[in-house]
Amino acid sequence: MDGPPANDCCAICHGHFNIACQANCSHWFCGDCIMLVWHHGSVLQPCKCPLCRRQITLLVPGEASLRERNDPNVAEVLGKIERYNHLFGGNTSSLVQRMQDLPFLLGRLLREIMDPQRSLPMVIKARILGIVGLLDDLLIVLICFLHVAAIYRSVLYYRHGVYT
Repeated sequence: MDGPPANDCCAICHGHFNIACQANCSHWFCGDCIMLVWHHGSVLQPCKCPLCRRQITLLVPGEASLRERNDPNVAEVLGKIERYNHLFGGNTSSLVQRMQDLPFLLGRLLREIMDPQRSLPMVIKARILGIVGLLDDLLIVLICFLHVAAIYRSVLYYRHGVYT
């Protein structure tokens, strides 16, 4: 899923998505709307999702938004999202936060692995699948997933949170 579900609307403005971005809780918002929520609260800490109240520590713009990066308005909002991710996306989070982010990160990672257009090297894909295939202990698998999710989170952070 490279964008919000069809026929869905932003939970903040109740309109069509404008510069859609997905939070680490898996909810979609307009980029401007979620930035307004953040600025309405304290800009010194991450905002909470208006739907589930989880702390938003990572915002990932949709593919359509990234393709429109040349538009000055889109570039401005994407810059704000990158700043937000720069401030809060690299923070080490608690085990509870990591467990909550696991479905979001692993779902995105799985879609990225299956998409031949993506840039993850085939060697990494083979290693991930090979390691998981050999492990039979559920605790070890959980630990591996947590590490993979943390690594992928840092990939998303560097892709969408570091100033370019």
